[in-house]
Amino acid sequence: MDVDAYVAAHQADWARLDDLVRRRRGLTGDEVDELVTLYQRTTTHLSALRSAGHDPALVARLSTRVAQARTTVTGSHTPAWSTVARFAVVSFPAMAYRARWWWAATSAGSVVVAVLLGWWVDRSPGVQAALLPRAAVRQLVYHQFQNYYSEYAATSFAAQVWTNNVWVAAESLIFGVLLGLPTLLVLFANAANGGVEGGLMFAHGKGVLFFSLILPHGMLELSAVFLAAATGLRLGWSIIDPGPRPRGRALAEEGRSSLTIALGLIVVLLVSGVIEAFVTPSPLPSAARIGIGVVVEIAFLGYVILLGRRAAAAGRTPDMDHVPDAAPVTG
Repeated sequence: MDVDAYVAAHQADWARLDDLVRRRRGLTGDEVDELVTLYQRTTTHLSALRSAGHDPALVARLSTRVAQARTTVTGSHTPAWSTVARFAVVSFPAMAYRARWWWAATSAGSVVVAVLLGWWVDRSPGVQAALLPRAAVRQLVYHQFQNYYSEYAATSFAAQVWTNNVWVAAESLIFGVLLGLPTLLVLFANAANGGVEGGLMFAHGKGVLFFSLILPHGMLELSAVFLAAATGLRLGWSIIDPGPRPRGRALAEEGRSSLTIALGLIVVLLVSGVIEAFVTPSPLPSAARIGIGVVVEIAFLGYVILLGRRAAAAGRTPDMDHVPDAAPVTG
């Protein structure tokens, strides 16, 4: 393609489109029809230039033109509250529900690994000795594990826990782009850490204390981390097996949808962080603290399953309503 000749042939159309966009509030009926026609024509021009791939700067400028014209043609933007409501009621639960089998498998696999490692550590004094010196084990079991939840001010601790958990969830999700292999390593590291600590606690008769401190916040926290990991693994699988879609398109669609999980889990992990800072170390009876964790976990799972199933039945998708213009591709 001769880009200069192409630009010269269509520059008048683009300039006219710019003029109509600037005067959008005072257009006549014929001018509105002309605006729509020029918008569609310019979109075709943009696709042709993208396919040619000779002038990225020109493509960027024309993309901006097309985006502005689209806004004019389709009307005013969706109110922010409506976007947030759609995200909470449709996008996030729809994506979580779509990943439900990956989520269930990730959760089950991680729990099995943690339980097996915990049982091994509990039943093997030699393994315990190899992990930590005897004095360090006693410090962990009798002081450090319990004091961890109350040694800092609750608000600071909540922020610290929230930041750490969001980072772990982000790693689990983002690493899915690398075929999910680093995601599996993150999952194993978390399962191993929990299994080893649990095994040491059980070996010293502190199993009840272990669960009374882990369960109030841990159910929601681990559900969130497992969901992030499941989404990351699903993202990696879209590269391995994109189905009938081109591999690049499959990755783009799954990546956009996965962003809803990343954003939604920020809120979910904030809730678990608040529970960990204010409920877990509280003087409430163990049954009450665990009960709060159970209620929150049931509420979260019910929200995802009910709204996610409804969105799936209605054919709703977690992907964005309007994706950027893309050049036609083959294959």
